[in-house]
Amino acid sequence: MIATLKGFTQQLVPVNGIKINAVTGGSGPPILLLHGWPETWWEWHHVMPLLAEHFSVVAMDLRGAGFSDCPLDGYDKATMARDAHEVMVALGHERYAVCGHDIGGMVALPQAATYREAVTHLAVLDVPLPGWTQWEATTARIWHFSFHMNRDLPERLVHGREYDYVSAFMAERFYDHSTFDPGDIEIYAKAMALPGRTRGGMEWYRTLAATMQPRASTRRSRSRYRC
Repeated sequence: MIATLKGFTQQLVPVNGIKINAVTGGSGPPILLLHGWPETWWEWHHVMPLLAEHFSVVAMDLRGAGFSDCPLDGYDKATMARDAHEVMVALGHERYAVCGHDIGGMVALPQAATYREAVTHLAVLDVPLPGWTQWEATTARIWHFSFHMNRDLPERLVHGREYDYVSAFMAERFYDHSTFDPGDIEIYAKAMALPGRTRGGMEWYRTLAATMQPRASTRRSRSRYRC
């Protein structure tokens, strides 16, 4: 099942040695939306039409998710940030805003730090950030971080049970359970069941040690952005 959204088009954009699935629509200043785990670009489908009234919206599947390629490596957040930046440049957006949720936020931060002249605005939603105060203490309390970091074990346990795992994971985190839509969960689960995608998503966590950045450098970078 391929999720589609009225008024938006999907395309595979060749960048950084792979192909990234990008969903585009609207007009105006460009904004890039980066999803979290275990989602895909579909995470943003409720807000994309609203944003498209004022912005040129780009929502992409991160490397290893959805219909983007899932190579064997390149899941450190600096490389994923390069993916995201090159998608925007390939689509003709030399300057743009970026909003990242969860793992997408971990990608958006180095993206803004590395491509300072390109990123005009930065928003990071609902995620602890590697290299920041209380990172270790915070992630130690979040069970799935350590589980997903295990080599091969999550893939073996989740295979064939993608819907069960995603639905249980999401239900645990919903503040308002009236918004729990089994149809959305099915989209994420089917995407995870595509070859290599469970492994790709777990690699986002396994590379977190390589994502650690000096706090001082990152803080200097963030000070010039408006959220």
